[in-house]
Amino acid sequence: MRVLKFIIETSKPYRLYMWLFFFAICIIAIDANVRPYLIKLLINATVGANSYSIWTLVIVYAFVQIFSICIWEFSQWCNLKYTFHFRSDIASSLMHKVSHYSYSVFQDNLAGTISAKISNVFNLAPGIIYTIGYQFLQFSMTTFVTMFLLAQIHNMFAIGLFVSVIAFFLSLSFGIKKTIPLVKEYADAKSQIWGHLSDNLSNILNVKLFSAANREMDQLNRVSQDYIEKAQRSGYFSIKFYLAQGMIISVYVIGFLILLVHLHNNHLISPGDFALVFMLNFKMFDKLFEISYQLRDFINSWGTVDQTLAFFDTPLEIQDKPNATELCVTKGQITFDNVGFHYKGSEPLFTNKSVTIDPGQKVGLVGYSGGGKTTFSNLILRLYDVTDGRILIDGHDIRDVTQDSLRANIGMIPQDPSLFHRTLMENIRYARDSATDAEVIEAAKRAHADAFIAKLQNGYDSLVGERGVKLSGGQRQRVAIARAILKNAPILILDEATSQLDSVTERDIQDSLWD
Repeated sequence: MRVLKFIIETSKPYRLYMWLFFFAICIIAIDANVRPYLIKLLINATVGANSYSIWTLVIVYAFVQIFSICIWEFSQWCNLKYTFHFRSDIASSLMHKVSHYSYSVFQDNLAGTISAKISNVFNLAPGIIYTIGYQFLQFSMTTFVTMFLLAQIHNMFAIGLFVSVIAFFLSLSFGIKKTIPLVKEYADAKSQIWGHLSDNLSNILNVKLFSAANREMDQLNRVSQDYIEKAQRSGYFSIKFYLAQGMIISVYVIGFLILLVHLHNNHLISPGDFALVFMLNFKMFDKLFEISYQLRDFINSWGTVDQTLAFFDTPLEIQDKPNATELCVTKGQITFDNVGFHYKGSEPLFTNKSVTIDPGQKVGLVGYSGGGKTTFSNLILRLYDVTDGRILIDGHDIRDVTQDSLRANIGMIPQDPSLFHRTLMENIRYARDSATDAEVIEAAKRAHADAFIAKLQNGYDSLVGERGVKLSGGQRQRVAIARAILKNAPILILDEATSQLDSVTERDIQDSLWD
């Protein structure tokens, strides 16, 4: 069970509070039957059917009432102690997985879709634990105690309840098997809507430039129609399922009422017994109906989380070897040794490609668009693995070293730099988080970014917007160049790094890069 396995593994640090929560729920379930039993004794005491003092029973009832409130609040305290930490660990765990996926995963999936999947588990997984405890565990304990008390009055009451609960859970098992695949489809369709919305909003400038708002709405409507169809398919099955559940409960209600009236008319039970059976059974009815309605949300949550975790179970295409070493670049020689590479489903881009870039050598790649210039650089960074041959840095196969140490030794200025929605100071310091403010400013000056940063209202504390949208293309490139200068890695890759700059600024920056 993928969902349970994930919950158990992620909640290990807070397992004590979870067990205490489940224990408190069991006490609450027992208490739910103790009070009706005390009411039975009170009723019998009023008609002289037992020897208990009414005031003694009132005092006991008052104590149980106060105790039930305390144990309920204790269960909520336990729930609070693990829920928020658990949510935080879910986000950390899934983000850790995502950060180790190969670059191709992010090319094949919208960022909004991936973030929506993380959000689903973040929001729904704690609720699954709460429902298991508060609904299913409490129901199980309540049923056990209720059957014991009913058996003391007449065995048929306990047998009837047992048969009804078995029938209820058999139908429940059937419903879950049928519903979960429907819910997975529905959850996937819902993620597609959020992915489309995210794609639309991140490209809002294109929407405006091409007057495409209506086209985007049509596209959203097509995606939404798929969501509606799958949601309705799931909903229609739920209606039939809940009808079957309701009929099972109704048959039990009619049966227990007939038996109760028969026993009362034949003076086989006391007034207190009559009240106890009535209260216990109607408490069970409420619980069954509550579970029936909670079940829809539970199955939806379970199916959504399961569908999401299936995505995060995707095996990592690019992984560090168990014995991977740290790369230490002393010279900086790069060797392509009979390298072959192709993207999935496409023709080979490189076949038996052998190139040696000597230490200190500056090499320019020239070719048609789509000819493999950026791919050549990405292979050095091991954003993709070669299909044949090997790439060496200072004689070390890059597949034998850790990815972090490999990329730590390479400074990269991409064609289209993307910035975080953070301050300029934070964006430049991202290259080396131990850098001082003075070092950041010096790197910005050498990249000729300091001049435009000084003109901003908040200077280096200015937020740049999502992906750096508040800055021009040239300004983003200068920030990216400042990051590369601050990183000062032994290998530097420039992917048309000055393509968006004016010629004067480009000349000045190239002078800095020569250093």
